[in-house]
Amino acid sequence: MEHPGWILVPWAVFALAAAVKVWRLFGGVRRAARRGMPLHATANTEQFRTTLERIWQRQQLNT
Repeated sequence: MEHPGWILVPWAVFALAAAVKVWRLFGGVRRAARRGMPLHATANTEQFRTTLERIWQRQQLNT
């Protein structure tokens, strides 16, 4: 290794991987913002619970 700047290459790869991971992790928040939904609507546990109950009831009727 003639140039000491090569040590920065692994750090650049790590930083790129971390940025991609964060971008994908917050994809749901970005999609909700594009639809005009408030951010707290993505974490509404009561709405999620009722949705799961409806799915469960439909599955019970089909069996």
